Parts: sequence; structure tokens; C-alpha cells
Amino acid sequence: MASEESAQERSTYEQWIHDQGIPIVREFSIPSLKEVAVGPWGRLDAYGAYVLMDGAEDSNDSYVLEIPAGKTVQPEKHLYEEVVYVLSGRGATTVWQSEGPKRTFEWHEGSLFALPLNSWHQFFNGQGGQAARLYVVSSAPLVMNLFHNLDFVLNVDYNFTDRFDGRADFFSGEGKERPRRGWETNFVADVRTFPLIQWKERGAGGVNRNFELGGNILNAHVSEFPVGTYKKAHHHGPGAHVIIIQGQGYSLAWQEGRESERVRVDWQEGSVLVPPNRWFHQHFNTGKVPGKYLALRWGSLKYSVLKLWAAAGKTDTSTKQGGSQIDYEDEEPYIRQLFEQELAKNGVPCQMPPVQYRQA
Repeated sequence: MASEESAQERSTYEQWIHDQGIPIVREFSIPSLKEVAVGPWGRLDAYGAYVLMDGAEDSNDSYVLEIPAGKTVQPEKHLYEEVVYVLSGRGATTVWQSEGPKRTFEWHEGSLFALPLNSWHQFFNGQGGQAARLYVVSSAPLVMNLFHNLDFVLNVDYNFTDRFDGRADFFSGEGKERPRRGWETNFVADVRTFPLIQWKERGAGGVNRNFELGGNILNAHVSEFPVGTYKKAHHHGPGAHVIIIQGQGYSLAWQEGRESERVRVDWQEGSVLVPPNRWFHQHFNTGKVPGKYLALRWGSLKYSVLKLWAAAGKTDTSTKQGGSQIDYEDEEPYIRQLFEQELAKNGVPCQMPPVQYRQA
């Protein structure tokens, strides 16, 4: 009886992932996405695990999809968005609509792309000796719970031609500049080497690029900051999956007014963390190479439907000016002291300029 009551209390989305029969990992952070244990995924004829991060708060979800060497994943389509980052391996994806041509593009470790909404898609691993592992962030929780009708979400017959028009070069990797360091595209061959643009407002000499992917509301950005530096703390809405793609360091996260309860997350290449809704968070590079991360998150430069997620676009504006960012001179001296201690452990000199703290 207890299990029946538990099932009755599940949301449509929770019941869906329970029925998939693959591991479900629930954590604040993951040390390495490449080491997440996966299990057989009968629906897709592959292997997988749901990775439900505390900070996503059911606004979005993520999962690891592992494709065995030389294997093909079963095709699927759905009414929720998905953004895909290739953790390891290489392969190809074919995309098509119920009417229209099939388009195939190849990917490898470091590639980033969005699956066009409600289009059929199928993954292939053409390598004979290595599995391919993908990390996927989706809007499934919101969409499934909004409609609470899986047949509609998974089987509705509508072609979003404004998202995918079937042209031959749709996934060519070409793109165009957008405001606010934006790049609009449908495929990024390698986010680890994509040229970035200075974003001085975030501090530490960092550079950044926002990606507008396939007409999505779920999108991404890459940020990099130099050796011996750290970024200013800020906050925003839930669901930003921060994947470390280079470097070593740590992040601090806390609720305003509860600074004594800061959560520390140590990270390396392959780690992921998701800061909870409106929690301040701050990233520190203690390694010997620039720190770089990819954030798969809500937010579009074209479609302004989630302004509240990004604190009305003020995530790089000081709290003193109505934004959600803490300037260096307004942070607690403890922040700099801890950073310098951690750098000393690694034999890395601090590159942060001296700071004159403001009076509280």
C-alpha cells in the first residue's frame, strides 16, 4: 500500500523518469559526469542515468546518455527542448520531421547543439572501440507537468518549421553575431575552443560567449577566467547546469542572509553544479590553467519570456545599483583570504588586484 501511495503522489514527470528504469542521481553537485554510473535504457536501446540537481528545482532536468561502441539509439521526438553537450567519444545525429528530408551531422567531444523542438532525432556511435557519452539538459519537467499528458508530449504531430526548416546546412556550424556577446547557431563544433569576448563587468579579466541555439529558450554560455583569479558573486533563477570544461578550483554558494552556511563545491574538468534559485554563487580558479565552464541554462537573447530567471538582466550589475552581483569591495574579507590560502596550497600566485573594502 505504501508504494501505491508513493506512486500516486508522483508528478507526471516523476512517474515518467521512475518508469524509465535507469539510475536516478539526486545531488547538489557531481564530481565527474564521465564517472556517473549508467544502466540499460530499454526505451532508447542505450545506457543512461537521470542527474537531478538540487538547484534545478524541477525547472529543468539533465541526464547522461551513453551509446555503446558501434551502436544506434532508438529514434524519438518530444515537445520539450533539449541541449546536448558531448562529454566523450564521437558520432552523428540525424534529424527529421514527419514530412521533409533527413539531415545528419557529426559531433565529437566538446560539441554543443540543440535538438529541434518536436523533430525526430536519432544518435549514432560509429566508433567501433569506444562508447560515446552525452550530457543532456531538457525542459521535460515543466512541459510534462504542465500538460500532464505524456501521449501529447511524446506523440503530438506538429512541425515547428520556425525551429527546423530542413535545409541542408542547418547544422553546418555557421552562425551570426547577436548583442551581449551572443552567437546564434544550431551547432558548435567545440565550445572548448570557441572564441570568447571580454566581459569586464563580471570581474577578474574574464571572457564569455552566449549561445542562442535552435530557437530555444534553453540555451548556453561559456565563461573563462585567468589563473589566480575569481569571479564576482551573483545570483539568478534555477536550472543553470555549470559544467567545468577546463581547470581546477572551487565554488561557493549561499542564500542571502545565511552567509555562515555557505556550501563549497570543489571542481575539476567534468564536474557539474547547479546553484539553487537566487543563491549567490562565486567561482574560484586555483589551478595552473585558465578556468572555463559551460552553463546549460534558461535564457534567450531573442525570446524574452524568462526575465525573472536572470533578475531582469542585471546579473552583472552591483547589488548597490539594483542588480544581483556583489562587487569585490562589498564582499566579506574572508572570501579573499580563503582564496589566497587555497592558491598557496597549489603554488599559484594571486593575480587579483588589492581591494579596499567598503564600510558595512
